Amino acid sequence: MNPSTTVAKVSPLASPIASPPASPISPLDPAAAVPFYRQIYDRFRNAIASGVLKPGDRIPSARALTKELGLARGTIEAAYSLLAAEGYIVARGQAGTIVTPGLKPRLPASNALPEVRRTMAPPGVHFNALLPFQMGLPALDEFPRKIWARVAARSVRAMQPVDMDHPSNAGLQALRTEIAAYLQVSRGINCSPSQVFVTSGYRHTLELIAYALLKPGDKVWLENPGYPPTRELLRRLNMAAVPVRVDAEGIVVAEALKSAPRARAAVVTPAHQSPLCVSLSLPRRVALLDWATRNNAWIIEDDYDGEYRYVSRPLPALKSLDRDGRVLYAGTFSKVLFPSLRLAYLVVPHAQVEHFEQTIQALSGGGPDLTQAIVTAFIKEGHFARHIQRMRKLYAERREAAAAGLAAVLGKHVLVEAQPGGMHLVLRLNGRRSDRRLAARMAEDGLFASALNDWTMDGEAMSAVLVGFTNIDSEHTAEQLAARILKLL
Repeated sequence: MNPSTTVAKVSPLASPIASPPASPISPLDPAAAVPFYRQIYDRFRNAIASGVLKPGDRIPSARALTKELGLARGTIEAAYSLLAAEGYIVARGQAGTIVTPGLKPRLPASNALPEVRRTMAPPGVHFNALLPFQMGLPALDEFPRKIWARVAARSVRAMQPVDMDHPSNAGLQALRTEIAAYLQVSRGINCSPSQVFVTSGYRHTLELIAYALLKPGDKVWLENPGYPPTRELLRRLNMAAVPVRVDAEGIVVAEALKSAPRARAAVVTPAHQSPLCVSLSLPRRVALLDWATRNNAWIIEDDYDGEYRYVSRPLPALKSLDRDGRVLYAGTFSKVLFPSLRLAYLVVPHAQVEHFEQTIQALSGGGPDLTQAIVTAFIKEGHFARHIQRMRKLYAERREAAAAGLAAVLGKHVLVEAQPGGMHLVLRLNGRRSDRRLAARMAEDGLFASALNDWTMDGEAMSAVLVGFTNIDSEHTAEQLAARILKLL
């Protein structure tokens, strides 16, 4: 018996006054030497021992389980009798049969479930927990959940049978239309809905581009330091990542031209370089576009948080300067709404629309239409634009408060860089302190941090840790958290 199989099959159980729940046990094996009653006993015992069935949870009646499994009732009753005799379950008359209250069973050592240990997540990958300083996470405490709930409920009520059919691989047409309209106004990108492809996130976007336009062995310029999952995905696709230095003006195109002039693509973050948050200068943008046009190469613009600039209006997207159809623009809803949506989008050059339609047909089954319908309504009714405006103001305040609080406590040990945009701060460590060591110690103390050297491909970067500020609600909170960091230095 594999306990994980039981876990996968179980559904939440009803209370003793609810209708009888479905069986939480996995299918029985008619070819097994163990008789059916013993298989049923083993499955229930393991479900109880592993915590799938908890003390007080109701289990199916013998009659219901007889009908569900198609076995003789005596077989079910034999299993239940054995479970009751050993104290696992207790009958409560009309209230049904439940797992014995207060029971603290243990599996035999040979069947014990392996302990799941929480370790540090690799750069760019986060656990399902909200940690102070967590990066890539919008201000969840300020998300308009009530408005979202109303829009979601209305979208559910409006569902028709046709909405329950297989989703479009390219995305809900209404959402593609809203995205195209939004990008024209906010990011200066002139595109049609047919050029917009809805994806399940940045990795899906990058994978789609790679399969459509690149091949194994191709060289791809990557910013250095840069977003770690990008180089990991390219490595798995057998493509050669070419690290290109980043300075105060962004990716150094001249150096890239010397090291790999015939590269097939470049992945860049022009609005706020990830992770240094500098903006790609206009001369560098022009040089990058000129290189792509002359070499029939592709520029992948990852505009992950371009909406959030605090010293001026958001900069126009690099895509807005593209006159030769060489830029593919990748956007996401993770940073402006919330990450669990798993919703992003890609704008492709007009000449590549048909090719991408064929590629996504082979790669993707499409995302949930209901989720896309909710986002569509959220945008169409103006909630999306208002939310971004509110968050831009809020993040400017939280960025200033976080930087001030951290500097007040850690000023002798770190230099807090508050960039003109983005959703995180860079804390440069003074002396010879190791950023990897500090990040690891912060993780052990329940604080998130990412070491800059984990974002670097060749050589050592300046020692620094990256921390998110969007969920730091005050300078006082930042000072309290900084005091915890100070003890870890």
